[in-house]
Amino acid sequence: MTIDQLKDTSIGHWESISIEVRPSNSKNADGSLKPFYLTRDFIFLPGDKFELIVTNYADPFGKMPLARMFIKGHIQWLGEHAIAAGAQKVDFAADEEYTVTPLLQGFTDILNQYTKRFDEWKVGEPQSIFKKAFPPFGLAEGQIFKEYDLIFVLNEMMFWGARNVDGRGFDKEENRPTNLQIPLIRKTH
Repeated sequence: MTIDQLKDTSIGHWESISIEVRPSNSKNADGSLKPFYLTRDFIFLPGDKFELIVTNYADPFGKMPLARMFIKGHIQWLGEHAIAAGAQKVDFAADEEYTVTPLLQGFTDILNQYTKRFDEWKVGEPQSIFKKAFPPFGLAEGQIFKEYDLIFVLNEMMFWGARNVDGRGFDKEENRPTNLQIPLIRKTH
């Protein structure tokens, strides 16, 4: 699939099949990586624009939501990725909007402890972290969140890159994924 064909195929609404698990960059007392549970709700729009809602959970069954992130921005298409014929390297940039909504009091308490220059965090109330220093996510003042990733579509499933097993994010080119993760499926309702 060419970049233009992949863009055309990708336009629409995509969602997680179920709760997904990833390695986080946080560690347990024994040194093992903590699991990171989430769902993704992704809309790819014409003009290389996207909207993404990521909901994080404290458990593998999605019974205890921790936080919801809303990201709005642009995708830059960079050419073929070697993982599969038709896969393309992409950079996701949250260059329009980035908000965080705490959904559990314990996470809200952490945000109030480790963030500055924000209103008091409250369960269910979103706040913009766009271009703001946000230590829980490793963002510096003025920084636009960006990920070096990939997109591959096969049989109405959209794959992005699998997280690095050591918990490293996709924060620079050398950390771009080399494997596929659990796919998103096209939302039909």
